[in-house]
Amino acid sequence: MIEASGLTRNFGNFTAVDHIDLNVKKGEVFGFLGPNGAGKTTTVRLLSCLIRPSSGDAQICGHDIMDPNEAKEIRNKVGILTENSGFYDCLSVRKNLLFYADLYRVDRRMAEKNIEYYLKLFGLWELRNSNIGGFSKGMRQKLALTRCLVHEPSVLFLDEPTSGLDPESARIVRESILTLKNEGKTVFLCTHNLDEAERLCDRIGIMNRRLLDVNSPEKLKNMAYGRKVVVRLERMLDPVYDAISGMNTVKGFEAHENNLVIEVEDPEIDNADIINRIVLAGGRIQFVSELRHSLEDVYIKLVGDSCEH
Repeated sequence: MIEASGLTRNFGNFTAVDHIDLNVKKGEVFGFLGPNGAGKTTTVRLLSCLIRPSSGDAQICGHDIMDPNEAKEIRNKVGILTENSGFYDCLSVRKNLLFYADLYRVDRRMAEKNIEYYLKLFGLWELRNSNIGGFSKGMRQKLALTRCLVHEPSVLFLDEPTSGLDPESARIVRESILTLKNEGKTVFLCTHNLDEAERLCDRIGIMNRRLLDVNSPEKLKNMAYGRKVVVRLERMLDPVYDAISGMNTVKGFEAHENNLVIEVEDPEIDNADIINRIVLAGGRIQFVSELRHSLEDVYIKLVGDSCEH
């Protein structure tokens, strides 16, 4: 659905997006993480044909962003949730949405059907005839999501969709994103909420002007830090230390008081042999667990490393 090759955007002498190579599949929720100023919003503007790249290329739903004729088709097939909602406060919910549906030349009957479906999805149907001037930020955010869906786009670019929402509204939005995924829509999710990204996204790209890494949340954590097992012993013995150091499956290990922190390729396969070696060497095991790193750890490590180079 989204393919980019060498996508670059310069603003004068400043490179905001630096040779991005990207492939996002149909029906995937793809997380796009990075610090402020990393080029996330610029990338979305490039992919949605709001600005042109300085070099490189991309295809959205098979259409080339560099072709002016196909750029119009791309705009019809994407929905964008931006930071500022830009609604007409003096108009009702329904009239606001019909106005945007008309801009996309959506048939009126289809527009009414879509508006009803998405307002009900976000819990706003009962307010369809209310002017939005007094709406809270959370209500406006859910309405903005409805607006970017009213023309039934294939690809959604969502910039901080749960920002400023109360916990219940944020939960509704997250559940709705998964519903849209199940309906076959592709979701490109820009967020600073790392817990949200880990729960929602099939894969995550971490960016700081260039793409630092792309993978599933679990694989990102494993690749950044490796997989490590913590074995708590009643007391540390030299024979245990010697037994572990001689194992081919052990990539490295450290001893901290009575804890062994052992790096292995695959704990599910290797743990049984490790435990057996420790027991044969006279070690008394109190518990075994896997040392877990958070997505936040990976994010800080990758972004920090990129700033050093």
